Amino acid sequence: MDDIRHPDRELVDAVLANRPGAFERLVHEHQRLCWHLILRMVRNPEDARELCQDTFLRVHQCLHQYRGECALKSWIGRVAYSIALRHLQRKRIPLVENADDEGTPLVENVSDGFDLEAACANAETSRHLHEAIEALPRLQRTVLTLYYLEEMTIPDIVDITGLASGTIKSHLFRSRLRLRDALETRTGVAA
Repeated sequence: MDDIRHPDRELVDAVLANRPGAFERLVHEHQRLCWHLILRMVRNPEDARELCQDTFLRVHQCLHQYRGECALKSWIGRVAYSIALRHLQRKRIPLVENADDEGTPLVENVSDGFDLEAACANAETSRHLHEAIEALPRLQRTVLTLYYLEEMTIPDIVDITGLASGTIKSHLFRSRLRLRDALETRTGVAA
């Protein structure tokens, strides 16, 4: 079984060997993650485009450091997260916008009975949901995007953000509560 190669390792090796099209394939496979993650953090499309370019430049420069200890997607996500975080720090924009979020006890169970997919069933509700997501604090919006839009696991999000899994679960729980409350308020229907 040692001769079976993991697709991530094959792609990394191809990029490191400067094979034609390899880096473009890497960018193509991971640009959506990079864009979603950075845009959710910085909220400015122009900044997000520039930071995505910076991310892939950094990935290209540092790919030789990738050891395969986590998925390549998580490693690239970590690079994007770090670049966006540094951008926010330079602009003195806090990642955690509400001080009361940090004081809330951590919730270990992500599920609260709220079915996010069912809440998006029609266009009007979907529009309200996207507005509610945009109104979430920066970190909750980012974690929610990674979990639902990018379909990443809690351990993958831990790898990307460096946050404890309990903290991630707590942010997911709180963001879902906020979304449910926002949808109930805007649509008048219990979500």
